[in-house]
Amino acid sequence: MSNTQSPVMVSLEFTPNPNTLKYVVNRQLIKSGAANFPNAQEAEKSPLAKKLFTIPGMDGVMIGRDFVTITKGSGGDWEALNRLSTETIKTHLTNNETIVDEAFLNAAPLSGGTSEIEDKIRKILDEQIRPAVAMDGGDITLERFEDGVVYVYLQGSCSGCPSSTATLKMGIETRLKEAIPEVREVVSI
Repeated sequence: MSNTQSPVMVSLEFTPNPNTLKYVVNRQLIKSGAANFPNAQEAEKSPLAKKLFTIPGMDGVMIGRDFVTITKGSGGDWEALNRLSTETIKTHLTNNETIVDEAFLNAAPLSGGTSEIEDKIRKILDEQIRPAVAMDGGDITLERFEDGVVYVYLQGSCSGCPSSTATLKMGIETRLKEAIPEVREVVSI
């Protein structure tokens, strides 16, 4: 999955969430979507996330197609977290080590039902909204659609971000209502 012909490049990007940083890499880490690891126990499914959780102050890791988002806990120090995260990611990729266990990626089915409306919602989320959210180091997935309400998971830098409510209501909810008249509201769970 990685490109071994050029040196690994890791570049830092700030996100709208003051507690997260995004590291863009010149490698494909996973094929699509994102793998979210909100704690060290969940990180057992990702050798890279597991290593990142050994850094003091690490509170969350999300791995996207070509980026890693880290979340700092209350006891974390940004300078140390940034330096150690960059080193860990670069070394892990340079050594061509496993990023996320394939079994975990393949076992992560889309949650919720598969009604025609849910298919339309997923298509809009996947094609229009997820790429924009990923630019800020986050991810969004559909949990379910029920009684006019779209329930979504916000992950990575979007989880706990001060501007996520505005993004959810003014951006995502507006777009879904515009495309699908049955949608009344979008709620983050």
